[in-house]
Amino acid sequence: MELVPTLIVAVIAIAIAWKFLKGALKTLALLAILLVAALFVLGGL
Repeated sequence: MELVPTLIVAVIAIAIAWKFLKGALKTLALLAILLVAALFVLGGL
């Protein structure tokens, strides 16, 4: 299963985005990270 490494990377990316980005950009970054993580998990990319 690739689920655990994907989740770890997603959590790290979210933490970085949360620390460095502001406002709408933060929201867009979080949505993009979640979308990519979902694609990896569901699509097995």
